[in-house]
Amino acid sequence: MALKIRSSPSDPDAVAAQLRTVIEAALAGARAEVRASSPGHFEIEVAWDDFAGKSKLAQHQMVYRAITPLLSGDEAPVHAIDRLDCKAAKRPRSEA
Repeated sequence: MALKIRSSPSDPDAVAAQLRTVIEAALAGARAEVRASSPGHFEIEVAWDDFAGKSKLAQHQMVYRAITPLLSGDEAPVHAIDRLDCKAAKRPRSEA
């Protein structure tokens, strides 16, 4: 069986926007920043209050659970996440 290389998405900015949308939908109240680092490769930063008290592993698992559909299958628009930075968002004092 030969390995078949699929072409990368033609619009990485659209895929980055889609990643941001699915992360923010799955993690209600989260703020995500997504940048294309190369075709099919992305860097993600997520700030979310509910990350507080969770391990980095648990935080990453929550984000990957949200984006798995974009990483799955032969025609997946996302090939790799080159960097994932998760941090607990800080609420302004007026909300605390």
